[in-house]
Amino acid sequence: MARSIVVIHGPNLNMLGRREPEIYGAMTLEGIDAALAARAAAAGAALRSFQSNHEGALVDFIHDAGWSSDGVIINPGALTHYGLSLRDALAMLKAPIIEVHISNVYRREAFRHSSVVAPVATGQIAGLGWRGYLLALEWLLEEGEA
Repeated sequence: MARSIVVIHGPNLNMLGRREPEIYGAMTLEGIDAALAARAAAAGAALRSFQSNHEGALVDFIHDAGWSSDGVIINPGALTHYGLSLRDALAMLKAPIIEVHISNVYRREAFRHSSVVAPVATGQIAGLGWRGYLLALEWLLEEGEA
């Protein structure tokens, strides 16, 4: 049976490529999802991506897709710092969770240094641009319990 990986993108990530390119780069969300889908397909894994600007929609997606996934990649966006219902939904899952941030949140404003998701995540990748998503996928494919 093929491994199943879900990728969750939080608020404002739909604006990648246009949003503060000096911080987030020029890669679009569609480009990130395409790169992830190509790598997953090459490994024989199924990949499903979802983006929303609404915490409840992200929680609903986790409730729907998270239970049957073998691994989760999540960039919670601003919900990283206060999205407790998102954190609680992730905490219910048995699959490994990798938290990804395009920018190095620890070199930015102090409020970005705290993550409510990190304590329930298996690992975190920050500051490596959009390629952090690919690194998370590689880990789930090779090292994780995916």
